[in-house]
Amino acid sequence: MVHVLGSRMLLRPTDPDRSRAFYGGTLGLAVHREFGTGPERGTVYFLGGGFLELSGRGDAPPGPGLRLWLQVEDVHEAHRELLARGAEVLRPPRQEPWGLIEMWIADPDGVRIAVVEVPADHPLRFRP
Repeated sequence: MVHVLGSRMLLRPTDPDRSRAFYGGTLGLAVHREFGTGPERGTVYFLGGGFLELSGRGDAPPGPGLRLWLQVEDVHEAHRELLARGAEVLRPPRQEPWGLIEMWIADPDGVRIAVVEVPADHPLRFRP
């Protein structure tokens, strides 16, 4: 087995400045590090237990199967904040049959992002 020491999601946005404004400003993700210079410089954001790197420039948006999953403490508060910041909300928060409270937003390239709250009584909060 490969011994993984770290990992991150890599996105090649079609408009890096617009995507940095979304992930750093609209979503408010903290910057882990930046590298390079110019408009296609790299920016790595904290994603809870992982990282999201925006670097380079893509000729086309990422494939339609790409999704991000972001867990938050309070999805209803996140909904209010994201609406106020101009995020594209695809679906407001609602409790799913599997018990999670989810809303869906999109980044500037149309990448779908699930913003999820795990209720206190959900099995994900318990370990056997």
